[in-house]
Amino acid sequence: MDIFGKCYEFTQVKEAVEAGIYPYFHALQSGQDTVVNMEGRRTIMIGSNNYLGLTSDPRVKEAAIKAIEKYGSGCSGSRFLNGTLDLHLKLENALAEFLHKDACITFSTGFQSNLGIISAIAGRNDVILCDKENHASIYDACRLSYAAMIRYKHSDMDDLEKALRDIPESKGILIVTDGVFSMGGEICKLPQIVELAKKYGARVMVDDAHGLGVLGENGRGTAEHFGLEDEVDILMGTFSKSLASLGGYMAASAEVISYVKHTSRPFIFSASIPPANAAAALCALDILKKEPQRVRNLNEIADYMRGLLRERNIPLNETETPIIPIMTYDDTRTFILCRELLNEGVYVNPVISPAVPQGYSMIRTSYTATHTKELMDEAADIFAKVFSKF
Repeated sequence: MDIFGKCYEFTQVKEAVEAGIYPYFHALQSGQDTVVNMEGRRTIMIGSNNYLGLTSDPRVKEAAIKAIEKYGSGCSGSRFLNGTLDLHLKLENALAEFLHKDACITFSTGFQSNLGIISAIAGRNDVILCDKENHASIYDACRLSYAAMIRYKHSDMDDLEKALRDIPESKGILIVTDGVFSMGGEICKLPQIVELAKKYGARVMVDDAHGLGVLGENGRGTAEHFGLEDEVDILMGTFSKSLASLGGYMAASAEVISYVKHTSRPFIFSASIPPANAAAALCALDILKKEPQRVRNLNEIADYMRGLLRERNIPLNETETPIIPIMTYDDTRTFILCRELLNEGVYVNPVISPAVPQGYSMIRTSYTATHTKELMDEAADIFAKVFSKF
């Protein structure tokens, strides 16, 4: 049997391209912003995770440029050996202070952060309890850890407690949840999760990739939103969203951070974050600290758009976050609607199975603190025009 057989039989992409509905890999000719040049056309961007609008901020760009001038384009090694810059340490200290944790460690990507954290913390004698709608990186991390993984029904606290009740006391237990679920946009039930963790002797890890800069009065994320910052054992997040860069982090107690630093294979055997990325994230974090109103602006513009979509009878899922899913149900219909929206000047993200259950396809829209009401009015009218055809 030819191992490439599966590749030759994979025809879905070719079929979608021939049908004119292939929705992926559209090229930008401009920077990430509220309005972009996509394949030669002016396009309103409501499919980005640039929540605070900092990817195009002159201060962030200048910080990245200065870092390259001082440190060069890369670190040429892992953090464990020659690849640690004072810039990495400044970023980690700033994050730890901001998130009210003892210490912090940074990883090269957000995906790698989950791989590195979970595979180090959990082992063969441990059990990981994982929300069914957690990010793919969490699932891969669970496999890498060799711990037993139990998936509980999405945000179903009764199902979570049932699973906890059956775990022997001799096992270490880690409950892992997204803070804000990346596809549906819902906020996890963190108060109930913390309560159950205390009852059954479990530790809690929150993937706050879509929570940092989005939730909480100061933008510290899901734990701040619920007033539970001291109750979450591990906070994970990324730089590729609110912090306008690339990379990820883990914030926890000093002992836990030291353990992960010295045992996590994805951390030890990967090159460190390039200087420009570290400097950009550090600058974006500083802006978030000084301009917390960006978090309010972000949520206000998302609420404004929600109202516009409701007025136009667009079938949306109600959320409390800047992620607004619009239900399309069918994969092909999703691709067609995304194509028509792009033709009219609005970029959105198609979400189909297996990212969501079969029959629950959606268009994922997400918003930025620097979006204007005028842009939202324009985008909402385009939605109404396109949806009226189908």
